Amino acid sequence: MSALARDLAPLVLAGVLGSAGAGKLFGRGTARQAPRTALARLLRDGGRAALFLRVLGAVELLLAAALLAWPTTPLPGAGAALLGVGFLGYLGYARTAAPGSSCGCTARQEAPLTWRAFARAAAVLAGGAAAALARQPWWTAAARHPAAAACLVLAAAVALTALSADPERRWRMPLRRLRLRIAGHPLAATATTTATATAVAPATTPATTQAAMPPDAAGAPPPVPLTAAGARTAVPVAATVELLERSRAWQSVSRVVRSALMDHWDDGGWRILQFAGVYGGGTAARPVLVLFAVDAAASLDTVREPAVRVSVIDADSGAPVMATA
Repeated sequence: MSALARDLAPLVLAGVLGSAGAGKLFGRGTARQAPRTALARLLRDGGRAALFLRVLGAVELLLAAALLAWPTTPLPGAGAALLGVGFLGYLGYARTAAPGSSCGCTARQEAPLTWRAFARAAAVLAGGAAAALARQPWWTAAARHPAAAACLVLAAAVALTALSADPERRWRMPLRRLRLRIAGHPLAATATTTATATAVAPATTPATTQAAMPPDAAGAPPPVPLTAAGARTAVPVAATVELLERSRAWQSVSRVVRSALMDHWDDGGWRILQFAGVYGGGTAARPVLVLFAVDAAASLDTVREPAVRVSVIDADSGAPVMATA
């Protein structure tokens, strides 16, 4: 191991833990994301999962501060290495028990568990081991070799940023929006009408739901999406999910959802998005499927509050379940 990389490890690791810890402890999305993580299943309660994430965030911030202030002391590095081991163990459990759930590692993303999460945990373990072996303060090492230190820190930052999130959401979607702002949106001339999101109890099973969305409680057929004209082109699924997660319909039932997007299909101008969830608590908890129907042509570039229909059904029997906010 390079002596310079070893001595700079406390600085790089402090940046990783500080960023993740601040997101967990102070992030507004921690309480919203916690119920959809594998941690909620482990602790059997979304509230406890949110509290645990905030405590973990505080621990990460303390370790980051110790790494910055006392870089040649082995204890902060050893503590970070143990934290990495714990992360790897938790991720192994999450991959087995709740493969579609988010890990909650950064409290900023809700993507399902992927190899990136394991790579981040391994990086924390390796960084902690390296930091425990540091022989001189990071500021001394950086002062002696400023150019090499800058290159190493920059390379580490780029690598860790690449592991921090799904590139579809972090890089590709913003680039697509930038292209639309520069070149103009192809659907900009089409008028779009929005409707208030409603929650309904379906009268169909999961198999029949794929063919069509269920009627509402009064027996009326589902409305045709207002933007489903033949001339409209369906947007990417990621754009539909992003629009859904900012809607009032999503907020009304998000506490039930426990997974990332599991399946999707288009039908009659609607895009059906399927998530797994848990309804109820304690011994009364039961697995459910949460289905959202969103205009397949709508996105954040064309509408702010989409027309959304929500169906929550028992995953085993297909019986309707009424989810309340």
